Amino acid sequence: MDVKKIQNAIQWMKNGGLVIVADDEDRESEGDMIGLGSKVTPENVN
Repeated sequence: MDVKKIQNAIQWMKNGGLVIVADDEDRESEGDMIGLGSKVTPENVN
């Protein structure tokens, strides 16, 4: 686990960005888009 990447992702979300978190390839191999609810807008989702 790369702590710096996690810290960057948290800062990105604090600035209104969205992050895709991917499952392990041995599971569903899906990704979830996450962000801070207070920062999410229709514009940054589309």
